[in-house]
Amino acid sequence: EHGSTGSRDTPDDALEHDGRDVRVEVGGVDGGFYVEDNGPGIEPERRDEVFEPGETTGEDGIGYGLAIVQSIAEAHGWSAIVTSGTAGGARFEFRA
Repeated sequence: EHGSTGSRDTPDDALEHDGRDVRVEVGGVDGGFYVEDNGPGIEPERRDEVFEPGETTGEDGIGYGLAIVQSIAEAHGWSAIVTSGTAGGARFEFRA
């Protein structure tokens, strides 16, 4: 899950939340890169909350994945933000 060393065989977090095939795209932005999908996206009013430790919408989630991602980005001098992807899903941008 989210590149972790967890016990699951596939990174299926987006599938758990939406139940359909999800496309993930990685690309460059000025001063960094982005990762986006075509899943259901994240509502604008929740975008600040998703990086908070313990924040989850899943029944089985513990809500630390994106908090860890943000901590790693910041430890390397990068910022992490979430916005809408081109296909309506979530887009995470990382910039130095």
